[in-house]
Amino acid sequence: MPGSLTDAPSGQPLGSRRAEVLDRLRAARGPLGVLDLAAATGLHPNTARFHLDGLVDDGLATRETEERTTPGRRRVLYAARGEASGPTSYGLLAEMLTGLVVTMGGGRAQAAEAGRDWGRHLVESDLPSQRASDEESLTRLERVLDDVGFAPETLQDGPVAVVNLRHCPFRDVAVRHTDVVCALHLGLMQGALAELRSPWQATGLDPFVEPTLCVARIERSATTSSRDPEVDDRGDEG
Repeated sequence: MPGSLTDAPSGQPLGSRRAEVLDRLRAARGPLGVLDLAAATGLHPNTARFHLDGLVDDGLATRETEERTTPGRRRVLYAARGEASGPTSYGLLAEMLTGLVVTMGGGRAQAAEAGRDWGRHLVESDLPSQRASDEESLTRLERVLDDVGFAPETLQDGPVAVVNLRHCPFRDVAVRHTDVVCALHLGLMQGALAELRSPWQATGLDPFVEPTLCVARIERSATTSSRDPEVDDRGDEG
């Protein structure tokens, strides 16, 4: 378990997309909804919501339901706040939830399925009748991974591509529960590509090939073998 029950301040600047969302909140004359932020920033509404909720979790924004006197669904509104409300313990929460999955008999398959659900939710997809091109689907996958915090770099060589993940936003938990966490990450990529109806498929993830590098394997569907996508479990090597 971590030595402290609360998360240490990261001292790291916000990612460019999240910083832009925060700037928009600060410049607004009043609280904004998800669609307002999406229109102002050009982000997909699901991505805008992801960053807004992240700012709330970090104590940099507030979230409330609008008050209205006319019929209709009430919007969720966000506003910037001046400072964080106090320390957070999300690392501890992640450790506890991951441990719960393990003790309840859950593992790689359940984590991968949860990741696929989130991948489908976060990716910017087209109409159901449209299929993303080779290049565009890789670009959108990289965008999702960048939004989450993986600092991805995609390298393509014909029918095979690799995505170098140079920062794991869940590393402290991943080194102790590699099976569950890395399967979740692989599933996220699979779900995003499936939602795009992409010709690519995420077939594997090699964790910690270097201390700060994990490598995902992406293949064209036509060349993907019949084996199940897998995570190469290396525990906490590196």
